[in-house]
Amino acid sequence: MKLSDAFLGLGLALVVVWVMTPVAAAIAWRIGAIDEPRERGLHQFPTPRLGGLAVFLGVLAAALVFLPDTAETRGILIGAAVITLVGALDDLFELSADVKLAGQALAALIPISMGVRVASFTLPFLGHVDLGTASYPLTMLGVVAVMNAVNFIDGVDGLAAGVCTIAAATFAAIALSLDRDAAGVLALVTAGACLGYLRHGFHPASIFLGDSGSNLLGYLLAVIAVQGALKTNAVIALVFPLVILAVPILDSSFVIAKRVKYGRPVYKADAWHFHHRLANIGFSQRRTAVYIYLWTLSLGILALALRFVPYTDDQGHWNLKWSLVMAAFGLLALAASVYLVVVLEILKLRRFRQFQLRRSAAARGGPPPDERDIDALIARELETGELDAVEPPERERR
Repeated sequence: MKLSDAFLGLGLALVVVWVMTPVAAAIAWRIGAIDEPRERGLHQFPTPRLGGLAVFLGVLAAALVFLPDTAETRGILIGAAVITLVGALDDLFELSADVKLAGQALAALIPISMGVRVASFTLPFLGHVDLGTASYPLTMLGVVAVMNAVNFIDGVDGLAAGVCTIAAATFAAIALSLDRDAAGVLALVTAGACLGYLRHGFHPASIFLGDSGSNLLGYLLAVIAVQGALKTNAVIALVFPLVILAVPILDSSFVIAKRVKYGRPVYKADAWHFHHRLANIGFSQRRTAVYIYLWTLSLGILALALRFVPYTDDQGHWNLKWSLVMAAFGLLALAASVYLVVVLEILKLRRFRQFQLRRSAAARGGPPPDERDIDALIARELETGELDAVEPPERERR
């Protein structure tokens, strides 16, 4: 398989999605698959869903031309069709959580039954680990988890598609370098499909991915990770997906932990996601998306460094110079994570809310709020992700 085929696949998927996305929007308007503004949402106007239909058509067209006709390819494409259908039905009828989960499991099982699964891997100190029949449920669990993680971050115009573009391009470079050509081509096709959608889906979006798109992209990234990295049996292979998909993994882990802590159903939507918290401190949708893109990019660069920087030789001996280079990439990713999660989300919110509360008290002619009361309020808001309304001064209400 030529490298040029992979980029031709990217181009074909991009063009097909670019052209078909307005068609999907027209269908969504006609059948009523519309996302109405809601309290936890960040959009202000009714917007069609079903962007995933165009993404699926782009991936399907490019895959049929540029991917080998194997059982694994057929399984991946059939599973993609199933999850797109399940997501489209959810976009239209808002399926219950158990029905959606059953649909995700079915879509995952199709490629797994045709060989797309992690049968074994290598761990430091333990060596080769053979999963046996456990490879089926464990791989299914991983694929379903990634689907839901990507679905969770799809709350800002273009956020999920942009993050998936970066992740897919990173997976492509790693898979192709490991001679996992089919996975590399599928990854670039996925990146191309995301780019084609972003022409219409970046803020202000004329159409949303919907569950049909976010679940499909999560599914594709999961099977790419299995085919392109996890099946190589290299020790480092387990790290690649965790680093590349760290943003959706961290977001979903944080949100689920919060829901469990407060005794809320893990499938019930809320406003605890990273993008909601960035909106709480006044970030626009564009700025939120770009900041999370850059965070994802820093982690993608770290994954590429883990693959291509020769910090050890074939005998496991460390090279000091390249190890320092590797450490620099790691510090870059860590700094980006700390900056976004701590400085932006917590410290800026604290300063912003202190200013709002003091200004509101001054506008009412009352005494300034006690510092301990401010700190207690901010601590509660940071914990729950819900901000109390602060009455603006009279001149701002006019």
